[in-house]
Amino acid sequence: MKVAVISDIHGNRHAFQATLEAIAAGDAAEVWCLGDLVGYGADPDACVELAREHAAVCLAGNHDLAVTGELPLKEFSCGASLAAKWTQEVIAPENLAFLKGLRPQGQEGAVGLYHASPRDPVWEYVLSALLAELCLDVQPQRISLIGHSHVALSFVRREGELATGEPRKDGAQLDLAEGEWLLNPGSVGQPRDGDPRASWLLLDTDAMTASFQRTDYDIAGAAAAIRAARLPDSLAERLEYGQ
Repeated sequence: MKVAVISDIHGNRHAFQATLEAIAAGDAAEVWCLGDLVGYGADPDACVELAREHAAVCLAGNHDLAVTGELPLKEFSCGASLAAKWTQEVIAPENLAFLKGLRPQGQEGAVGLYHASPRDPVWEYVLSALLAELCLDVQPQRISLIGHSHVALSFVRREGELATGEPRKDGAQLDLAEGEWLLNPGSVGQPRDGDPRASWLLLDTDAMTASFQRTDYDIAGAAAAIRAARLPDSLAERLEYGQ
C-alpha cells in the first residue's frame, strides 16, 4: 500500500490544501498525519477539518496538546505560546474535541508512528545520528515515522553498523528492505530546512520504498492570513525562507 505521510501542518491551510491536491494526483491509498495540525498558522479550523476528512491516521503533536490544555503554554516559546493561546480562543468546539481525542504515538501494521520520537513522542528533536541510535535502540518496529523537527530526513542502522543519516531533498528515494529506519517527512506548514515548499513523504509498504516530496503553495497567502489574525509577524516572515 502506498501512503502519503505528512506532519506539522501548523494551521497553514494554503500549504495543506496544496499538499492534499498533490497527494490526490498520485496513487497514495491513505494519508497518515504525525501531528501538529495547529499552532503558528492562522487557519486551525480549516486544517483540523481537512485532516478529519482526509487522514486515515492522525497523531497529536505538542502544539495540539498545548491547545487542548494537556501541555502548559509556559513550556513553549513566546511566539508559539501566543499562537496557541489565540488558537484556543478561536477554534470550533468540534475541532477542539477532535484534537482531544488524538495521541502522540501509534502503529500501523509494522510501522511505528511518533510525533517526535520513539523515546519521547512529544518533545524530542531527532536531528543527530547519536539521538537516532538511542531511538533505534528502543523502538519496537524496524521502521518508524517521526515528525516535530520540521526537517525532511532519514536515519538508518544496518546490521553491525552505527546509525547514519542526512537531510533529504525533493525526489530522494530510499530502499527500506533492510536495516532499521527513522523517517521524517518534514513539515507541510512550516519547513525549517531552507526549502519553503511543503514537505511530505510517499511510503510504499509493499515495495518497502520511500520518496521525499515537495509541493509549491501560496506562501504569500498564508503569510497574509497570519498578519490578518494579528499573530506575531515573525511567524509570517519565516515561511518565505523555510526557517
